[in-house]
Amino acid sequence: MERDDPFDTGTSHVGGLLRQPPAVWATAGASVVAFMGIGLVDPILPSIAQGLRATPSQVSLLFTSYFLITAVAMLVTGFVSSRIGGRRTLLAGLALVVVFAGLAGTSGSVARLVGFRAGWGLGNALFVSTSLAVIVGAAAGGSAAAILLYESALGLGMACGPLLGAVLGDANWRYPFFGTAALMAIGFLCIAVFLREQPKPARRTSLLDPVRALGHGGLASAAAAAFFYNYAFFTVLAFTPFALNMTPYGSGAVFFAWGVLLAVFSVLVAPRLQRRFGSLRVLGGSLVLLAADVVVLGYGDHATATVCTVLSGAFIGVSNTVFTELALGVSDAPRPVASAGYNFVRWFAAAAAPFLAPRIEEWSDVHMPFVVAGGAAVLGAAVVWTRRASLTHEAAVSAPRHATEDEFSAFAS
Repeated sequence: MERDDPFDTGTSHVGGLLRQPPAVWATAGASVVAFMGIGLVDPILPSIAQGLRATPSQVSLLFTSYFLITAVAMLVTGFVSSRIGGRRTLLAGLALVVVFAGLAGTSGSVARLVGFRAGWGLGNALFVSTSLAVIVGAAAGGSAAAILLYESALGLGMACGPLLGAVLGDANWRYPFFGTAALMAIGFLCIAVFLREQPKPARRTSLLDPVRALGHGGLASAAAAAFFYNYAFFTVLAFTPFALNMTPYGSGAVFFAWGVLLAVFSVLVAPRLQRRFGSLRVLGGSLVLLAADVVVLGYGDHATATVCTVLSGAFIGVSNTVFTELALGVSDAPRPVASAGYNFVRWFAAAAAPFLAPRIEEWSDVHMPFVVAGGAAVLGAAVVWTRRASLTHEAAVSAPRHATEDEFSAFAS
Protein backbone atom coordinates (compact mmCIF):
# COMPACT_ATOMS: atom_id res chain seq x y z
CA MET A 1 0.00 0.00 0.00
CA GLU A 2 1.27 3.43 -0.91
CA ARG A 3 1.92 5.70 2.02
CA ASP A 4 0.29 9.12 1.86
CA ASP A 5 0.74 10.17 5.46
CA PRO A 6 3.49 12.76 5.71
CA PHE A 7 4.25 11.71 9.29
CA ASP A 8 4.60 7.99 8.62
CA THR A 9 8.13 6.98 9.46
CA GLY A 10 7.80 3.37 8.46
CA THR A 11 8.96 0.38 10.44
CA SER A 12 11.90 0.94 12.76
CA HIS A 13 15.01 -1.14 12.32
CA VAL A 14 15.93 -2.27 15.80
CA GLY A 15 18.42 -5.02 15.10
CA GLY A 16 21.23 -2.97 16.59
CA LEU A 17 19.23 -1.80 19.59
CA LEU A 18 21.10 -3.93 22.13
CA ARG A 19 24.53 -3.56 20.55
CA GLN A 20 25.35 -0.11 21.80
CA PRO A 21 28.57 1.39 23.17
CA PRO A 22 28.84 2.06 26.93
CA ALA A 23 28.34 5.81 26.40
CA VAL A 24 24.86 5.18 24.97
CA TRP A 25 23.86 2.86 27.82
CA ALA A 26 25.18 5.33 30.39
CA THR A 27 23.15 8.16 28.86
CA ALA A 28 20.04 5.99 28.43
CA GLY A 29 20.28 4.79 32.03
CA ALA A 30 20.53 8.33 33.32
CA SER A 31 17.56 9.23 31.09
CA VAL A 32 15.44 6.57 32.80
CA VAL A 33 16.18 8.16 36.17
CA ALA A 34 15.54 11.66 34.80
CA PHE A 35 12.08 10.67 33.58
CA MET A 36 11.45 8.83 36.82
CA GLY A 37 11.74 12.20 38.55
CA ILE A 38 8.61 13.48 36.77
CA GLY A 39 6.24 10.97 38.38
CA LEU A 40 8.30 10.24 41.47
CA VAL A 41 6.22 12.44 43.77
CA ASP A 42 2.84 11.17 42.50
CA PRO A 43 2.22 8.45 45.10
CA ILE A 44 3.63 10.51 47.98
CA LEU A 45 1.76 13.77 47.39
CA PRO A 46 -0.74 13.05 50.20
CA SER A 47 2.15 11.97 52.47
CA ILE A 48 4.06 15.18 51.73
CA ALA A 49 0.94 17.23 52.44
CA GLN A 50 0.52 15.43 55.75
CA GLY A 51 4.20 15.57 56.70
CA LEU A 52 4.55 19.29 55.96
CA ARG A 53 1.00 20.22 57.05
CA ALA A 54 0.24 21.57 53.59
CA THR A 55 -2.91 21.69 51.49
CA PRO A 56 -3.24 19.87 48.15
CA SER A 57 -3.00 23.19 46.30
CA GLN A 58 0.28 23.97 48.09
CA VAL A 59 1.76 20.55 47.38
CA SER A 60 0.71 20.77 43.73
CA LEU A 61 3.23 23.58 43.37
CA LEU A 62 5.89 20.84 43.31
CA PHE A 63 4.82 20.22 39.73
CA THR A 64 4.17 23.86 38.90
CA SER A 65 7.64 25.09 39.92
CA TYR A 66 9.29 22.10 38.23
CA PHE A 67 7.58 22.56 34.86
CA LEU A 68 7.58 26.35 34.89
CA ILE A 69 11.36 26.32 35.14
CA THR A 70 11.48 23.54 32.54
CA ALA A 71 9.46 25.67 30.10
CA VAL A 72 11.66 28.73 30.50
CA ALA A 73 14.79 26.57 30.33
CA MET A 74 13.77 25.42 26.84
CA LEU A 75 15.00 28.82 25.65
CA VAL A 76 18.32 28.28 27.41
CA THR A 77 19.29 24.67 26.76
CA GLY A 78 20.12 25.12 23.08
CA PHE A 79 22.02 28.31 23.88
CA VAL A 80 24.08 26.45 26.48
CA SER A 81 24.71 23.17 24.65
CA SER A 82 25.72 24.93 21.41
CA ARG A 83 28.46 26.71 23.35
CA ILE A 84 29.79 24.18 25.89
CA GLY A 85 28.91 20.93 24.10
CA GLY A 86 26.55 18.05 24.85
CA ARG A 87 28.69 16.21 27.40
CA ARG A 88 29.20 19.23 29.63
CA THR A 89 25.53 20.15 29.36
CA LEU A 90 24.53 16.65 30.47
CA LEU A 91 26.93 16.74 33.40
CA ALA A 92 25.76 20.20 34.44
CA GLY A 93 22.14 19.06 34.37
CA LEU A 94 22.89 15.91 36.35
CA ALA A 95 24.87 17.85 38.94
CA LEU A 96 21.96 20.24 39.48
CA VAL A 97 19.51 17.35 39.89
CA VAL A 98 21.79 15.65 42.43
CA VAL A 99 22.10 18.83 44.48
CA PHE A 100 18.47 19.93 44.40
CA ALA A 101 16.93 16.47 44.77
CA GLY A 102 19.10 15.94 47.84
CA LEU A 103 18.12 19.34 49.24
CA ALA A 104 14.44 18.57 48.58
CA GLY A 105 14.70 15.63 50.93
CA THR A 106 15.87 17.93 53.73
CA SER A 107 13.00 20.42 53.33
CA GLY A 108 11.27 21.58 56.49
CA SER A 109 8.49 23.46 54.72
CA VAL A 110 6.53 23.16 51.52
CA ALA A 111 7.94 26.51 50.32
CA ARG A 112 11.50 25.20 50.49
CA LEU A 113 10.49 21.95 48.82
CA VAL A 114 8.84 23.87 45.96
CA GLY A 115 11.98 26.00 45.55
CA PHE A 116 14.30 22.99 45.48
CA ARG A 117 12.00 21.29 43.01
CA ALA A 118 12.39 24.32 40.71
CA GLY A 119 16.16 23.88 40.75
CA TRP A 120 15.63 20.22 40.01
CA GLY A 121 13.53 21.22 36.99
CA LEU A 122 16.36 23.33 35.60
CA GLY A 123 18.80 20.44 35.89
CA ASN A 124 16.34 18.03 34.34
CA ALA A 125 15.67 20.40 31.43
CA LEU A 126 19.38 20.68 30.66
CA PHE A 127 19.74 16.92 30.77
CA VAL A 128 16.68 15.62 28.91
CA SER A 129 16.85 18.24 26.16
CA THR A 130 20.40 17.13 25.35
CA SER A 131 20.33 13.39 26.07
CA LEU A 132 18.50 12.33 22.89
CA ALA A 133 20.94 14.24 20.70
CA VAL A 134 23.83 12.55 22.51
CA ILE A 135 22.26 9.10 22.17
CA VAL A 136 21.59 9.61 18.45
CA GLY A 137 25.14 10.87 17.91
CA ALA A 138 26.82 8.01 19.79
CA ALA A 139 24.51 5.09 18.97
CA ALA A 140 25.28 2.17 16.69
CA GLY A 141 22.63 1.00 14.23
CA GLY A 142 21.36 4.36 13.04
CA SER A 143 18.91 6.89 14.40
CA ALA A 144 15.91 4.50 14.39
CA ALA A 145 17.49 2.25 17.02
CA ALA A 146 18.63 5.27 19.03
CA ILE A 147 15.18 6.86 19.05
CA LEU A 148 13.56 3.57 20.08
CA LEU A 149 16.08 3.24 22.89
CA TYR A 150 15.32 6.78 24.06
CA GLU A 151 11.54 6.27 23.91
CA SER A 152 11.96 3.01 25.84
CA ALA A 153 13.94 4.89 28.49
CA LEU A 154 11.19 7.51 28.65
CA GLY A 155 8.47 4.88 29.10
CA LEU A 156 10.45 2.90 31.63
CA GLY A 157 11.19 6.03 33.64
CA MET A 158 7.57 7.21 33.60
CA ALA A 159 6.44 3.74 34.74
CA CYS A 160 9.07 3.19 37.42
CA GLY A 161 9.04 6.70 38.91
CA PRO A 162 5.75 6.22 40.79
CA LEU A 163 6.83 2.72 41.83
CA LEU A 164 10.10 3.98 43.32
CA GLY A 165 8.24 6.82 44.99
CA ALA A 166 5.83 4.34 46.56
CA VAL A 167 8.46 1.89 47.79
CA LEU A 168 10.72 4.53 49.33
CA GLY A 169 7.93 6.92 50.30
CA ASP A 170 6.07 4.29 52.28
CA ALA A 171 8.85 4.49 54.87
CA ASN A 172 9.30 8.27 54.70
CA TRP A 173 8.29 10.84 52.11
CA ARG A 174 11.87 12.18 52.08
CA TYR A 175 13.50 8.95 50.91
CA PRO A 176 12.43 9.16 47.22
CA PHE A 177 14.28 12.47 46.90
CA PHE A 178 17.46 11.04 48.43
CA GLY A 179 17.12 7.94 46.25
CA THR A 180 16.86 10.03 43.08
CA ALA A 181 19.92 12.07 44.08
CA ALA A 182 21.91 8.86 44.60
CA LEU A 183 20.84 7.35 41.25
CA MET A 184 21.61 10.55 39.38
CA ALA A 185 25.03 10.70 41.03
CA ILE A 186 25.71 7.23 39.62
CA GLY A 187 24.54 8.47 36.20
CA PHE A 188 26.89 11.45 36.50
CA LEU A 189 29.86 9.17 37.14
CA CYS A 190 28.94 6.82 34.28
CA ILE A 191 28.64 9.66 31.75
CA ALA A 192 31.84 11.29 33.02
CA VAL A 193 33.70 8.00 32.47
CA PHE A 194 32.15 6.60 29.29
CA LEU A 195 30.97 9.58 27.23
CA ARG A 196 33.45 11.58 25.19
CA GLU A 197 32.69 15.11 24.06
CA GLN A 198 30.85 15.29 20.74
CA PRO A 199 31.30 17.97 18.07
CA LYS A 200 29.50 21.23 18.79
CA PRO A 201 26.80 22.41 16.35
CA ALA A 202 28.09 24.46 13.43
CA ARG A 203 25.76 27.33 14.36
CA ARG A 204 25.25 28.69 17.86
CA THR A 205 21.66 29.07 19.04
CA SER A 206 20.51 32.44 20.39
CA LEU A 207 18.02 32.81 23.23
CA LEU A 208 15.34 34.28 20.94
CA ASP A 209 15.62 31.80 18.06
CA PRO A 210 12.98 29.40 19.50
CA VAL A 211 10.51 32.28 19.99
CA ARG A 212 11.07 33.46 16.41
CA ALA A 213 10.45 29.92 15.17
CA LEU A 214 6.91 30.07 16.58
CA GLY A 215 6.09 32.60 13.87
CA HIS A 216 5.74 29.59 11.58
CA GLY A 217 2.02 28.78 11.30
CA GLY A 218 2.38 25.01 11.34
CA LEU A 219 4.66 24.97 14.37
CA ALA A 220 2.48 27.46 16.23
CA SER A 221 -0.56 25.25 15.60
CA ALA A 222 1.24 22.14 16.82
CA ALA A 223 2.41 23.99 19.93
CA ALA A 224 -1.09 25.33 20.67
CA ALA A 225 -2.66 21.88 20.34
CA ALA A 226 0.08 20.39 22.53
CA PHE A 227 -0.53 23.10 25.14
CA PHE A 228 -4.17 22.05 25.60
CA TYR A 229 -3.22 18.37 25.53
CA ASN A 230 -0.54 18.84 28.18
CA TYR A 231 -3.07 20.52 30.46
CA ALA A 232 -5.17 17.35 30.40
CA PHE A 233 -2.10 15.11 30.71
CA PHE A 234 -0.77 16.81 33.82
CA THR A 235 -4.16 17.12 35.46
CA VAL A 236 -4.18 13.34 35.43
CA LEU A 237 -0.60 13.10 36.65
CA ALA A 238 -0.68 15.74 39.39
CA PHE A 239 -4.28 15.85 40.65
CA THR A 240 -5.51 12.26 40.38
CA PRO A 241 -3.51 11.02 43.42
CA PHE A 242 -5.62 13.31 45.62
CA ALA A 243 -8.85 12.18 43.96
CA LEU A 244 -7.97 8.47 44.37
CA ASN A 245 -6.81 9.00 47.98
CA MET A 246 -4.84 5.72 48.08
CA THR A 247 -1.84 4.55 50.06
CA PRO A 248 1.59 5.19 48.48
CA TYR A 249 1.76 1.56 47.37
CA GLY A 250 -1.73 1.67 45.86
CA SER A 251 -1.10 4.92 44.02
CA GLY A 252 2.33 3.70 42.91
CA ALA A 253 0.82 0.52 41.46
CA VAL A 254 -1.85 2.50 39.58
CA PHE A 255 0.67 4.86 38.02
CA PHE A 256 3.09 2.02 37.27
CA ALA A 257 0.35 0.36 35.20
CA TRP A 258 -0.38 3.78 33.68
CA GLY A 259 3.29 4.17 32.71
CA VAL A 260 3.45 0.68 31.20
CA LEU A 261 0.49 1.48 28.93
CA LEU A 262 2.08 4.82 28.05
CA ALA A 263 5.30 3.08 27.00
CA VAL A 264 3.61 0.29 25.04
CA PHE A 265 1.26 2.59 23.14
CA SER A 266 3.98 5.15 22.48
CA VAL A 267 6.57 2.73 21.09
CA LEU A 268 4.51 -0.12 19.63
CA VAL A 269 0.89 0.90 18.99
CA ALA A 270 1.11 4.52 17.79
CA PRO A 271 3.27 3.81 14.70
CA ARG A 272 0.87 1.09 13.55
CA LEU A 273 -2.15 3.34 13.99
CA GLN A 274 -0.39 6.11 12.08
CA ARG A 275 0.37 3.84 9.13
CA ARG A 276 -3.24 2.70 8.94
CA PHE A 277 -5.23 5.86 9.65
CA GLY A 278 -2.84 8.80 9.26
CA SER A 279 -1.26 10.84 12.02
CA LEU A 280 -3.75 13.70 12.22
CA ARG A 281 -6.72 11.36 12.48
CA VAL A 282 -4.95 9.29 15.11
CA LEU A 283 -4.02 12.38 17.10
CA GLY A 284 -7.51 13.90 16.95
CA GLY A 285 -9.14 10.62 17.92
CA SER A 286 -6.70 10.05 20.76
CA LEU A 287 -7.37 13.52 22.19
CA VAL A 288 -11.14 13.03 22.05
CA LEU A 289 -10.84 9.63 23.76
CA LEU A 290 -8.57 11.17 26.42
CA ALA A 291 -11.19 13.86 27.03
CA ALA A 292 -13.93 11.27 27.50
CA ASP A 293 -11.68 9.18 29.74
CA VAL A 294 -10.81 12.01 32.15
CA VAL A 295 -14.45 13.12 32.45
CA VAL A 296 -15.50 9.57 33.34
CA LEU A 297 -12.55 9.46 35.74
CA GLY A 298 -13.88 12.55 37.49
CA TYR A 299 -17.46 11.32 37.84
CA GLY A 300 -16.90 7.58 38.32
CA ASP A 301 -16.69 5.64 41.56
CA HIS A 302 -13.30 4.66 42.98
CA ALA A 303 -12.92 1.52 40.84
CA THR A 304 -13.93 3.37 37.68
CA ALA A 305 -11.57 6.24 38.44
CA THR A 306 -8.72 3.78 38.95
CA VAL A 307 -9.37 2.03 35.63
CA CYS A 308 -9.68 5.34 33.78
CA THR A 309 -6.41 6.59 35.29
CA VAL A 310 -4.58 3.53 33.99
CA LEU A 311 -6.37 3.67 30.62
CA SER A 312 -5.39 7.32 30.10
CA GLY A 313 -1.79 6.12 29.74
CA ALA A 314 -2.73 4.55 26.39
CA PHE A 315 -4.13 7.80 24.95
CA ILE A 316 -1.26 9.83 26.38
CA GLY A 317 1.30 7.43 24.87
CA VAL A 318 -0.23 7.71 21.41
CA SER A 319 -0.52 11.49 21.65
CA ASN A 320 3.08 11.89 22.84
CA THR A 321 4.45 10.02 19.85
CA VAL A 322 2.34 11.78 17.23
CA PHE A 323 2.94 15.25 18.69
CA THR A 324 6.70 14.66 18.68
CA GLU A 325 6.72 13.56 15.04
CA LEU A 326 4.35 16.37 14.09
CA ALA A 327 6.60 19.03 15.61
CA LEU A 328 9.68 17.47 14.00
CA GLY A 329 8.16 17.53 10.53
CA VAL A 330 6.03 20.65 10.48
CA SER A 331 8.56 23.50 10.65
CA ASP A 332 11.02 24.91 8.16
CA ALA A 333 13.20 26.25 10.98
CA PRO A 334 16.25 24.27 12.16
CA ARG A 335 14.91 21.30 14.09
CA PRO A 336 16.56 22.07 17.47
CA VAL A 337 15.28 25.64 17.35
CA ALA A 338 11.76 24.64 16.30
CA SER A 339 11.49 21.94 18.93
CA ALA A 340 12.72 24.29 21.64
CA GLY A 341 9.96 26.77 20.75
CA TYR A 342 7.38 23.99 20.68
CA ASN A 343 8.45 22.67 24.10
CA PHE A 344 8.59 26.20 25.50
CA VAL A 345 4.84 26.56 24.83
CA ARG A 346 3.63 23.12 25.86
CA TRP A 347 5.47 22.94 29.18
CA PHE A 348 3.63 26.02 30.39
CA ALA A 349 0.46 23.91 30.41
CA ALA A 350 2.28 21.29 32.50
CA ALA A 351 2.99 24.07 35.00
CA ALA A 352 -0.56 25.46 34.89
CA ALA A 353 -2.54 22.24 35.37
CA PRO A 354 -1.15 21.25 38.80
CA PHE A 355 -1.62 24.83 40.00
CA LEU A 356 -5.19 25.26 38.74
CA ALA A 357 -6.72 21.81 39.32
CA PRO A 358 -6.80 21.91 43.15
CA ARG A 359 -8.00 25.50 43.09
CA ILE A 360 -10.80 24.61 40.71
CA GLU A 361 -11.79 21.91 43.19
CA GLU A 362 -11.79 24.48 46.02
CA TRP A 363 -14.00 26.81 43.97
CA SER A 364 -16.41 24.05 42.87
CA ASP A 365 -16.09 20.31 43.55
CA VAL A 366 -13.78 17.35 42.88
CA HIS A 367 -15.40 16.65 39.49
CA MET A 368 -14.78 20.01 37.86
CA PRO A 369 -10.96 19.78 37.44
CA PHE A 370 -11.47 16.72 35.26
CA VAL A 371 -14.22 18.41 33.25
CA VAL A 372 -11.85 21.31 32.56
CA ALA A 373 -9.11 18.83 31.60
CA GLY A 374 -11.48 17.06 29.24
CA GLY A 375 -12.42 20.40 27.69
CA ALA A 376 -8.74 21.21 27.20
CA ALA A 377 -8.17 17.91 25.37
CA VAL A 378 -11.15 18.66 23.11
CA LEU A 379 -9.70 22.10 22.36
CA GLY A 380 -6.44 20.41 21.39
CA ALA A 381 -8.33 18.15 18.99
CA ALA A 382 -10.17 21.19 17.61
CA VAL A 383 -6.87 22.94 16.85
CA VAL A 384 -5.63 19.84 15.00
CA TRP A 385 -8.89 19.61 13.06
CA THR A 386 -9.19 23.27 12.08
CA ARG A 387 -5.52 23.48 11.10
CA ARG A 388 -5.36 20.04 9.44
CA ALA A 389 -4.91 21.33 5.89
CA SER A 390 -2.06 23.63 6.87
CA LEU A 391 -0.43 21.01 9.06
CA THR A 392 -0.60 18.35 6.35
CA HIS A 393 0.72 20.75 3.70
CA GLU A 394 3.56 21.97 5.90
CA ALA A 395 4.57 18.43 6.75
CA ALA A 396 4.44 17.34 3.14
CA VAL A 397 6.94 20.00 2.08
CA SER A 398 9.24 19.58 5.07
CA ALA A 399 12.64 17.93 5.00
CA PRO A 400 12.87 14.13 4.55
CA ARG A 401 12.18 11.98 7.58
CA HIS A 402 15.74 10.69 7.99
CA ALA A 403 16.75 12.72 11.02
CA THR A 404 20.19 13.61 12.21
CA GLU A 405 21.50 14.31 15.67
CA ASP A 406 20.65 18.00 15.58
CA GLU A 407 17.01 17.26 14.67
CA PHE A 408 16.32 15.76 18.08
CA SER A 409 18.39 17.85 20.45
CA ALA A 410 15.64 19.91 22.08
CA PHE A 411 13.01 17.23 22.63
CA ALA A 412 12.08 16.22 26.19
CA SER A 413 8.92 14.23 26.14
